[in-house]
Amino acid sequence: MPEAMNGAESLVRTLIVGGVNVCFTNPGTSEMHFVAALDKVPGMRCVLGLFEGVVTGAADGYYRMLGRPASTLLHLGPGLANGLANLHNAKKANSGIVNIVGEHATYHIAYDAPLTADIEGVAAPMSHWVKTSPSSRTVAADGALAIEAARQIPGHIATLILPADTAWGPASGPVEPAPLPAPAHVSDDAVKAAAAMLRSGQRATLLMGGDALRQRSLELAGRIAAKTGCGILTEGANSRLERGAGRVQVERIPYVVDRALSVMRAAGNLVLVGAREPVAFFAYPDKPSLLMPQDARSTQLASQTENIEAALEALAIELGAMRTAPAGIAAPRRPALPTGPISPPAIASVLGAMLPENVIVVDESVTTGREFFPETAGAPPHDWINNRGGSIGYGMPVAIGAAIACPERKVIALVGDGSAMYTLQALWTMARESLAVTVLIFANGTYNILRGELTNVGVRNPGPRAVDMLSIGRPDLGWVALARGMGVEATRVETCEELAKALGAGLRTHGPYLIEVAL
Repeated sequence: MPEAMNGAESLVRTLIVGGVNVCFTNPGTSEMHFVAALDKVPGMRCVLGLFEGVVTGAADGYYRMLGRPASTLLHLGPGLANGLANLHNAKKANSGIVNIVGEHATYHIAYDAPLTADIEGVAAPMSHWVKTSPSSRTVAADGALAIEAARQIPGHIATLILPADTAWGPASGPVEPAPLPAPAHVSDDAVKAAAAMLRSGQRATLLMGGDALRQRSLELAGRIAAKTGCGILTEGANSRLERGAGRVQVERIPYVVDRALSVMRAAGNLVLVGAREPVAFFAYPDKPSLLMPQDARSTQLASQTENIEAALEALAIELGAMRTAPAGIAAPRRPALPTGPISPPAIASVLGAMLPENVIVVDESVTTGREFFPETAGAPPHDWINNRGGSIGYGMPVAIGAAIACPERKVIALVGDGSAMYTLQALWTMARESLAVTVLIFANGTYNILRGELTNVGVRNPGPRAVDMLSIGRPDLGWVALARGMGVEATRVETCEELAKALGAGLRTHGPYLIEVAL
């Protein structure tokens, strides 16, 4: 091993040996030795974000598409704190991430310098695994443990804290992580219980989540549905759903509680496949938290920690459904391009008419996009990503990670104007990396979802101050100027004809393109 290897270099080499070869970064002084190691050691792609929420969200999007973790590089406790909202979303999406967080040198912490913080305490709520390296000699081994933690099934958030002197002190390495364990197989009892529920004669539905939403698993679910007459639903938000023409079409549980309750009454009993019993996003007066009817039952076929595809195949075999043609295959369908004023249904039709094959759609359209699924179901095969954690500002950063993970594919990010302002800096990274991301900003000048929530929680006739707190006008946001200031080509559209033309231009562009959709 090279005599001059320090702890930071041993960690970078360990990450690369462990298959972690992309680092989304926003470093500071305490991370300078790690930055130097990234420059010295070949094999690591480094992507700079101007805000830590962009960094952590990009790592989430990368995992969702490839199923393997990237790393982040964050500066001390405040830098980590800036990235926590999108780490929350990543944790809810079961995305594996290796966070590298700098810390003051061990001997400096006692002096309570301005940036001193309880980094382990900050990390704990949004991490499954947290450790501070005690010595430069242990950094490589600690890095291997972090990779092992992040590669769990489902993915985990691993946060390794690197004091500056452990980064610059002498070390050896790299250390290769232990092999990834195979996911556990479900028990025969779980398969038989699910089969019994589907054979009972009572209405039942497969509620699908996680890896159950890949094409092969959906096909098996379609065979089971054709054999038994059961329904198929997904949770309201999914980490990644493979959908489009030729694939089994599934609907989501609606966000609005009254609509969700109606859907769940029709669903009956639930066979949980990588999902859990559905709950409302928030509590509302005089409405239930659990969305299942009181007389409905559930049984778990497979959890997120188990081999979901194998579980569905075992269930299909148990039911004699393997030779049954799948139900619910989406037929190819392209809606006619609409004309005239832009509305949410018109946007759905434009998307359905123009989504290219194999596109990745990152959806943070909140209220505007609630009806996008029916009109896009017959588009060519594509992936659809939702916000599992609900913390806004996830859409554009996740689109960055998806584009870096799959450079041969187009990415479309559907984002509300209020949400987009949380991580506006993502546009700069898209431009810097020349990422093929087309961003649609739905510019209605308001936190539109909260206007509905005022009514949902029982507030009637809100006054001008309440309404003003839900508006993001005065001044209006100029998205074309904001995007161009970040190096992204942009245009504003006010009609369906302009939207279709702009979307076509964005999809033909090799780099990022932003469309401000006036609503």
